[in-house]
Amino acid sequence: MCRWLTYVGERIFLDSLLYHPEHSLVRQSLHSERGTVTTNGDGFGIGWYGEREVPGTYHEVLPAWNDKNLRSLSNQLASGLFCAHVRASSGTATSRANCHPFAHRQWLYMHNGEIGGYHRIRRALEAMIPDELYEHRHGTTDSEAFFLLLLANGIDADPIAATAKTVAAVLRVMRDHGVTEPFHMTSTLTDGHDVYALRYSNDDRPPSLYWWPTRERLIIVSEPLDSESDHWQEVPASSMLVSSGHGNTVVMPFAVEG
Repeated sequence: MCRWLTYVGERIFLDSLLYHPEHSLVRQSLHSERGTVTTNGDGFGIGWYGEREVPGTYHEVLPAWNDKNLRSLSNQLASGLFCAHVRASSGTATSRANCHPFAHRQWLYMHNGEIGGYHRIRRALEAMIPDELYEHRHGTTDSEAFFLLLLANGIDADPIAATAKTVAAVLRVMRDHGVTEPFHMTSTLTDGHDVYALRYSNDDRPPSLYWWPTRERLIIVSEPLDSESDHWQEVPASSMLVSSGHGNTVVMPFAVEG
């Protein structure tokens, strides 16, 4: 599965997290320690907020460890809120359109995991995406489909309720099609101000997710960036971490009805 990180706080250069830590995200792309696969080389992406309300993004199909443009950009780009993702495909093509994070208006979204039986239920999931959003379906992943469903289910008004509604809808489609494979996910959703990070599965094996809060910053990661285990806190299963306005952070239970 994929590896990702989200940073919120004082402005820093992106390479300070992508490259500098002993177990940086770029190192994880080659030597993941807590994912289901060791190598995450099916492309990567970064998304960041700068002077505008809408985020910038950069995606590439090269492995992150082998892209000189990523090293150069991250050495120059500074942001107070950014996301980065290294991809291990679960069956869909390696293409820029399938690289995270996905962006729409002010929103960024990225995901690690898999919707069980996705290739059998893809058509049913896509049928739930309204036409005005489906025209923004550029790739083929379950992650992008989930993001567009989040938009359809009202993340502008209530991101937490929209996430619960979307997870419930996916589980319903899985049941209707007799899918027995599990639904695993961690994800980040942000509008440039608030961050919503989810750890969820419908079995007892959710993907890993950790966070490190300080007074100045918050880092959310698929796996720790260093070996100092005392400052990394594990996000419990079936929980959502919410950081409001680059400040207050809470971890709350995530419940799905039905």
